[in-house]
Amino acid sequence: MEYDKSIVNRLKRIEGQIKGVLAMIEKNEDCRDVVTQLSASRSAIDRTIGVIVSTNLEQCVRENIEKGENTSEVVKEAINLLVKSR
Repeated sequence: MEYDKSIVNRLKRIEGQIKGVLAMIEKNEDCRDVVTQLSASRSAIDRTIGVIVSTNLEQCVRENIEKGENTSEVVKEAINLLVKSR
């Protein structure tokens, strides 16, 4: 799978969020604020996983259709990836 620039940009934003959380911890900021930011980072990671899996699924389904192959295994694999990520 080729990862486009939007995935890289998402991950760079998440990296920035995590660095921000580290800075908050170093400054001994309130735990509620730290947890809020960590939760936002986790949500961003979950959304990125969803984008990667859905993009890959779309590509694999197209390839299988072009080859005249069944797509059910590809769909099952994508679902398993999403379940594992939770």
